[in-house]
Formats: sequence, C-alpha cells, structure tokens
Amino acid sequence: MGSRKYFGTDGVRGRVGTAPIVPEFGLRLGQAAGRVLRAQGARRPTVLIGKDTRVSGYMLEAALECGFAAAGCDVVLVGPLPTPGVAYLTRALRLDLGVVVSASHNPYADNGIKFFSAGGSKLPDSWELQVEAELPRAEGCVPSEQLGKARRLDDAAGRYIEFCKSTFPNDRTLKGLRLVVDCAHGAAYHIAPSVFHELGAEVVAIGAQPDGFNINQGVGATAPQALIAAVREQRADYGIALDGDADRLQLVDASGRLFNGDELLYLLAMDRRPPGVVGTLMTNLAVEQALAAQGMEFVRAAVGDRYVLEELLARDWKLGGEGSGHMLLLDRHTTGDGIVAALQMLELVVRTGRSLAEQLASLQLLPQTLLNVRMRDGLDWRGHAGFAKAREEAERRLDGQGRLLIRPSGTEPVLRIMVEHARREFGETLARGLADVLQGA
Repeated sequence: MGSRKYFGTDGVRGRVGTAPIVPEFGLRLGQAAGRVLRAQGARRPTVLIGKDTRVSGYMLEAALECGFAAAGCDVVLVGPLPTPGVAYLTRALRLDLGVVVSASHNPYADNGIKFFSAGGSKLPDSWELQVEAELPRAEGCVPSEQLGKARRLDDAAGRYIEFCKSTFPNDRTLKGLRLVVDCAHGAAYHIAPSVFHELGAEVVAIGAQPDGFNINQGVGATAPQALIAAVREQRADYGIALDGDADRLQLVDASGRLFNGDELLYLLAMDRRPPGVVGTLMTNLAVEQALAAQGMEFVRAAVGDRYVLEELLARDWKLGGEGSGHMLLLDRHTTGDGIVAALQMLELVVRTGRSLAEQLASLQLLPQTLLNVRMRDGLDWRGHAGFAKAREEAERRLDGQGRLLIRPSGTEPVLRIMVEHARREFGETLARGLADVLQGA
C-alpha cells in the first residue's frame, strides 16, 4: 500500500488558507471522492455534508458541494452537526458517504475534512489512497443531465437528538441530577443541552454561543478548567465537556475532580465485563493491569480512534477508547460519540447509586510524563547513537516496573517521549534525560 500525501490519522487537516485547506482543494477532493463512489458502483451516489461552527466551514462546505455535484453526486446539507451525528445520519438515511468539515479540538484558524462510510464508520487507508489517486484527474464535470443536486435536511439536529436519547434506557431518568454541559462553542451547541434536559436533568449550558471564531477557545474537553469552575459555581452533580465536533468526552464531578478517558474506559469495562478491551499505546498501564486481574484481555492500538476501531472490528469486540476521551461503544454507535458516552456514564451512576469517584476508588493510575521534543531538520532520532544508548539505559532503569514510549507526531515535526512509573519524579528524570540528548544533538 502506498503512502498518503493529504490524509492523516483523521482526514485532511491544516491551517485555513494554506494548502490543502483552500477552496480549490475542497472542490477537487469532493470531485475525487465522488468519482471513487461512482467507480465503486453507486450510479447516483448521495453524500451527506456536516460541519462544526468554524467560520471557514461555509467556504469548505460550498467547495465540497460543488465538487460532488460536478462528479454526479447528490448532496444533503445538515449544517452544524457533531461528527458522530453525521455518521449516524449517513447510516440511518442509507446514504453512500458522510463528510465532516471540522478540525475537532483545534483552534478556529484550522479546519479539516473527514469521511464516513455508508455504514457510519471511518473509512480505511485503502479508500483514502483511492481518493488521492483520483485527485489529479478531478477536473471538469459530468454531462449536465448527470450533475448532482443539493438539498438541506432541516430536522437533522432533532433526528440526532432522538438517536442519542435512544441509547439511554427507557426505564431510567436523569431527574434529580444538575449538570453543566460544555459544548466548546462547537457543533453540539444546539444539541447536547437538549439531550440531557429531555432525559430529565437540570442543565446549565456553557460554551454554547459559537461565533465562528471561539470554538475550543478556553472551553471544551481540551480546556476543562472552565467546566470545573462552572460545576463548582453551579453546585452541579457532574459536568460534561465535549470538544469542537463532540466526539470526545471529559467528565467532572461535584468536587471538581476530572475523569479522563482511561478512567471512563475502565469503569465501562468493569460494568460490562466484555471479553476484551482496546486502548492505545498511551493508555495507562494501571488500566491494563486492573483489567487483566479481572480476566479481561487488553489490546493496545496505535494512537487514533480509527485504529482503536480497526482492532475492535478485527476481534468482534465492542469497547475501546483513548485517554483523550474518545470512547468507542460499538453496541451503541459505529463511531466515537461524546454525548452517547456521557449518557452511559450517567446511566451507570443512576443505576448503581454510586458516584464515579466511589467506583474508581480501587484504580490508581500511574503518573505519566509526556514531553514533546521539536525535531530540527535533518535530525534522525532513529539513527542517533547517543539517543539509542540513552533509551536502552532508561529501559534498564525501569526494570519492567513502568513503560517507555517514543513515537513521532503524525501532524508536526515533534517526537513524543512518554515515561510511566509509580514515582513521578523518577519518570520525569528519565524523560528529561532522553529529551536532553536530542536537544543537545
């Protein structure tokens, strides 16, 4: 299989105004994807396009619409909608492809484009390679009688709200719970508060006034301090933070304690007792050890929810996730969904009558030290003899009592060094020593 030029771990992403996040590329990408759909046998494909709240979404949405129409594909526009909402509607409406215009948790000046299959799952690398191969031929248009048409689905938000509610048991309610819901000024601003309110909770919404420029700005899953402060101020029972496209989750309790994705994954696993669970290379070692003690197999995928999904599908398992808050519950949805994951956690609290903190009392996460070392041009960390020696020495000192993980970033010239050990200071010393070797090279 060849290498991808434009697609990264989660679609095409970059800074708006800099290739490839420019309107000309959006048009060609839509046309190329449309041509691949038609070549795969869909005579007149229908494509659903959703977006988050970035100001550049208007431009890219229009460019993609034009490209798909030029390739002979009909388009359904849903406006701002969470990424998992696009996945759901693509599947529910029996469409051929779902497209999301979003850069997820990034600031407003970035944007991206990602795709979902007819079944509502992220597409494999092989499909993205086919689209890239078609890009040089994406020009002109089909004959006029074959051009695609576009229509708007006015009730997209309402349909998705009902889907989210359907993942919560009919015989349970959120009545009596006071929740703060942080929508990150993103795609869930008009959806998430309604879901929790209609299930009975008293809801205080923050981060729900998007203006095109404030997405993820000091709010949301990547900036949980705003949620922590609001939960305390509102004397809420729990706080729920989503990111810009609402596919990841962070939870806060009344004391201000923040629960990360590793802890939430552990709680769901302990409740559901599946045969196996998929995490990533970054999942805390304590989670793996605790699940093993309960007889549950644990598998690590590469970082990125698409790779977690691939491992789940290969093993016919249902539960996986990342520390960042991407939770995959394949018995509820085909992709990561922050709202649906939050509902499962709240259902667990309601059903058991025990708080999340009480249920996590036995799990002690190992401290993780993560350093990002910027690589200057020409520096080969893999072939660096001094770094190899330092790495070997660090492994020797860990002596099987912790973990060392070194991996390059997929989006920037950065090497990520992670050390996990029960003694935080020891882990920090090892990580810093490795970083110093490279920075002094």
